[in-house]
Amino acid sequence: MTLPFSMSGFRNSLAIVLATALAGCLAGPDFKPPPDPVSTAYLPAAPASATETVALPVPWWSVFQSEELNRLVQEALAGNLSLAQARARLDQARETLTAQTGATLVPALDARLSASRQKTDPASMGITQIPAPPPYNLFNASVSVSYTLDWSGKNRRLLEGLKAGVDYQSFQLQAARQSLAANVVNAALRKAALDRQAALLRDMIAIQSNQVAIAQDLHAEGGLSGQDLEQQRLLLAQTQALLPALERQSGHLARIVAVYLGREPATAPALSLELDALHLPPKLPLVLPSTLVRQRPDIRAAESLWRQANAHVGVATANLFPQFTLSAALGSQRTDIADIVDGMNIWNLGGNLVQPLFRGGELRARKRAALAACEEAAAFHRQTVLQGLQEVADTLQALDSDARTVSARAEAAHHAQTRFEIASRQQAAGGISRLALLDIRRQTLQTAMEQVQAQADQLTDVTALFHALGTSW
Repeated sequence: MTLPFSMSGFRNSLAIVLATALAGCLAGPDFKPPPDPVSTAYLPAAPASATETVALPVPWWSVFQSEELNRLVQEALAGNLSLAQARARLDQARETLTAQTGATLVPALDARLSASRQKTDPASMGITQIPAPPPYNLFNASVSVSYTLDWSGKNRRLLEGLKAGVDYQSFQLQAARQSLAANVVNAALRKAALDRQAALLRDMIAIQSNQVAIAQDLHAEGGLSGQDLEQQRLLLAQTQALLPALERQSGHLARIVAVYLGREPATAPALSLELDALHLPPKLPLVLPSTLVRQRPDIRAAESLWRQANAHVGVATANLFPQFTLSAALGSQRTDIADIVDGMNIWNLGGNLVQPLFRGGELRARKRAALAACEEAAAFHRQTVLQGLQEVADTLQALDSDARTVSARAEAAHHAQTRFEIASRQQAAGGISRLALLDIRRQTLQTAMEQVQAQADQLTDVTALFHALGTSW
């Protein structure tokens, strides 16, 4: 009986199979995506059903329904210099990948042209019977090609690492865009709150100045003690001392916004945002933790670093094994440049095998270092996931606290206003003094300032939630 294949063919096929399998091992382990978080909620006391997916607005800052905010964020996304740097880093990573792809996946083809003048002395080579020829020109034109076989998978892992680097820079750009949008909105909200508080504070100063004037008249008539007069003056001075700090913070935020927009601080935009004109979403967006890790760009960036570190393990592993390079050249070498195009008279074909034998433990140490770097990247990814979950949990708890605070501040403001209206009628009827009425009005303004602060905290925490969820657009 005749076998359908020879024993030598079987050995060759087996060698190919073994070489292919060995190449996969030499290239190092394939990257395995991390598992999703096991939690189905962000807070310990929250039931699984509390974390329901709610549609995210696109873009998220449009939820406030403010044309001014929309304009500021769009201008920042177009002109911010940090984003310009992030885009340049992404372009650099892409071009580096393109360059390395061309250098490893296709053979290198080079053309060379050289000219030299030479002098040969046969006597220097022990040939004394032949007289030394005169100096002559030597012209050389050649085309060479070389290619390093990727049998160990080194080049594949190298490109995989560079691709992960491109992904990392892409996610970093997304994270920078999200952080910029949140920073612009936060700064605008905080400035609006400060400006409103400063306006209320100026009203308080005007009221207290009026109180001091009344107190001075009463003191001059003997109806008020000197101690009570100084108390009124003290309250006025204390209130006046608060205004410069508010104005300084407001100006600082305006300059911050200018830099976010890519402007010089002297050209800071005039902001006229009113907190009362902003809208809150009827239902805040929320996603499951398993969705969060696939949505937040900082978590995706950390995973890309982990993938890159895993690829570097493959490169370090492949460096322990032989590297095969094939090369060939074809050219013309003449003593007269006019004859160089007559035909090809030189060629070479060769192969190069390099097997590291002794490097003082360098290569194995580099592999161990790559493994340690991969473990570090895995731990960093896990830490980034935990921090992302923590940010969402902290923001959810803050929003719950904000809702209760805003409700309490609104009720306090309502009672303060009602009290002032009653006091106004009493003063008109002669039941209380003008000085007492002004003091009640001052307390009403103080309550309004606290209400503004509660509104600002709630709005900025809503912004923080959008940022923590990694909302894109």
